[in-house]
Amino acid sequence: MTSPLNDPRLEHLLDRLHQMSDAQIAETDAAFEKREQEIPIDEGDFYDAELRGFLADKLVALDRDKGLFCYLLCRSLKAKRIVEAGTSYGVSTLYLAAAVRDNQNADGLVIGTEIEPAKVKIARENFRKAGLNEYIDLREGDLRQTLQDLREPIDFVLIDIWEVAQYALELVSPHLRPGAIVACDNTAVDIAEYGEYFEYLNDPRNRFKTMTVPFEGGFEISVRI
Repeated sequence: MTSPLNDPRLEHLLDRLHQMSDAQIAETDAAFEKREQEIPIDEGDFYDAELRGFLADKLVALDRDKGLFCYLLCRSLKAKRIVEAGTSYGVSTLYLAAAVRDNQNADGLVIGTEIEPAKVKIARENFRKAGLNEYIDLREGDLRQTLQDLREPIDFVLIDIWEVAQYALELVSPHLRPGAIVACDNTAVDIAEYGEYFEYLNDPRNRFKTMTVPFEGGFEISVRI
């Protein structure tokens, strides 16, 4: 697949990060399968302290094709203000920040949020290595607090955190400009976890048109009308 990024330094870093993520997939899948045998995924205590602890240092990166898709969407929108819920090690953030840079918006910015301090530290180092620090505001903490002070119109949102996807959507929704896009990962494979998210999207009062793009696991693309 030909990359539209045209940035060898960034692509080299992304190659390494995607390889790290791929190496963890089997281990992560095995942990989920074991957990599903013990407790159904739609039970309230599925994501208990043990599973959360296991996932705390896992990369769990957005797939490369989805990252490139987001990059192109942001270029098409000429996105200036982007919000990302669930930054992890910052892999998807790099695609978004590259789009802001390439859109040549002097004050363009990606606002990311991540609750795990260790991941925040690694993500910031990845941003430095990519030379994209100036385009990223990474906020450490629970997004229900870190995204409370959004002000400017938002052009694009990436939600990659199933536990609080609905909260993230509700927080950004008042700030979305007409035509803004909200992307949400794994909505087909984890559909039970996204019930309230889809209820919000499908409520006509919230002014979204939405469809599931058939990337692996499903990738929900919703447009504010």
